[in-house]
Amino acid sequence: MPVTDTGQVGTLAKTHEGKPGLPRGRSRLPLPAVRASQRERLLRSVIAAVSESGYLAVTVADIVRRARVSRAAFYAHFADKEECFLAATAEGRELMIARVVAATRGLPAGSCDEDVLRVACRAYLAFLASEPAFATVFYVHMPTAGPGAADRLDAAAGLFADLNQKWHQRGREHHPEWPSVPPEAYLALAGATDELVRSTVRAGRTDALPELEETVVSLHLAVLTARPWAAGT
Repeated sequence: MPVTDTGQVGTLAKTHEGKPGLPRGRSRLPLPAVRASQRERLLRSVIAAVSESGYLAVTVADIVRRARVSRAAFYAHFADKEECFLAATAEGRELMIARVVAATRGLPAGSCDEDVLRVACRAYLAFLASEPAFATVFYVHMPTAGPGAADRLDAAAGLFADLNQKWHQRGREHHPEWPSVPPEAYLALAGATDELVRSTVRAGRTDALPELEETVVSLHLAVLTARPWAAGT
């Protein structure tokens, strides 16, 4: 049965399977609009297909069928399945980072450092919970998709490590008692958070990701501010 319900898979995996293709003939869209729509359809379709079947099992035929575009259109955008997959996961990763940054920038001026951390963690977990197909692809299937995908995973961890470091450095300006930590600590926190998310997604509990907020926040505070772990968390 086609997976097209955005409530179940998220907008990043909303496909056009079972829906009309792009208009042709005199009523057709301008070429730039057609190409943009084709690319968007293909990116969403590869996420949907991989989340359902795994990267290795998915073919170009699966992707174009879900996207309702031709094989020729696929190759006009991407050299192969891997290039399409990496483009789709890169777009999802950028949206994820943007959601986190936007959430922290939306806080009132002068918000305390812990609130900034908590809002960032909440936005990250909420984004993944709202995009279960992407979460499955990114945290479960990416490691099986070859060296290029592995590099993308490392890059994502590095981006979150950089955000951790910037938050900690700003916080130390207000809290000189916070400890100095080596650069590896920021990457370790990103990796630990990734593993918590991955195990939850792999267990089929993506909708429960927001429940990790207190654990993730407490972990960061324990390492970066030397705050004792609160009882009951």
